[in-house]
Amino acid sequence: MKPTKYLSLAIALTMLSAVSVADISPDDVPFDGSMQVNESLTGKAGDPTEGRKVFANRKLGNCLACHAASDQSDQLFHGEVGPSLDGVASRYPEGLLRTLVINAKKVFSERTVMPGFYSNEQGARVAEKFKGKTILTAQQVEDVVAYLTTFK
Repeated sequence: MKPTKYLSLAIALTMLSAVSVADISPDDVPFDGSMQVNESLTGKAGDPTEGRKVFANRKLGNCLACHAASDQSDQLFHGEVGPSLDGVASRYPEGLLRTLVINAKKVFSERTVMPGFYSNEQGARVAEKFKGKTILTAQQVEDVVAYLTTFK
């Protein structure tokens, strides 16, 4: 092999190793028999610090619109539609928390008001610009799940 072939091979291998595992698409999320999603959607762990931000962000997770959480006492206007999330990690395993964030309708029923944050099941009256899009990215789901697992 000529030196230029070694260089080409080295560049190709470097490029392959830089490619990350693709996110699982919302239609391909692997729910197990108990409706849990036990594997990361991205192949990597979530960041609880980022998850805290997504949780409170009124344009992303907006979890506080429906849920109270003591860890978010610095935020105003905690909702009372859903249960308090204090201690949620003691009540639910991580795989079920991930399912609830991905699409709570898989657990509670179609009648729950909790949206599917990583789902293409959008329901009625969705603005045209949001059709076919998820509320959160796969990594944001992982970040929120990592944050929720700190609620012991």
